[in-house]
Amino acid sequence: MTTSQHAEALGRVSLFSDLTGKQLEAIANAAKEIERGDGEVLAKEGDTGIGFFLILEGTAHVDVGGDAKAELGPGDSFGEISLLDGGPRAATVTATSQMRLLGLTAWAFKAIVKEHPELAVRLLEVLAGYVRNTAKTDSLDT
Repeated sequence: MTTSQHAEALGRVSLFSDLTGKQLEAIANAAKEIERGDGEVLAKEGDTGIGFFLILEGTAHVDVGGDAKAELGPGDSFGEISLLDGGPRAATVTATSQMRLLGLTAWAFKAIVKEHPELAVRLLEVLAGYVRNTAKTDSLDT
């Protein structure tokens, strides 16, 4: 895929959906396309997260505490929070087929944010939405 195609795919991710073409191109230029095989662990629950992944081709399984939570495919992503804090992964993601992913490390993303500070505002808005939705869900569960 070309950088423009990567930028277009990134623009469909909720975290990046309101960014300009120029901002998306900057992120796409910093990202790297990687391949993983069936059965490979892409992220392990509890391990330090180093970045974000967007699935370009293939499928993956998500589990938390050994319980199945989701199936992911092209266009799905994981690791958004790792772009910001490098904290532990909240789930284990395992490839269930050959995969092609677009990966973005936290350090590359932070350099882009320094060049484009308006990205920080968008991140705060998205994270506030995550917190708000989580708080609503948690209050419904109690």
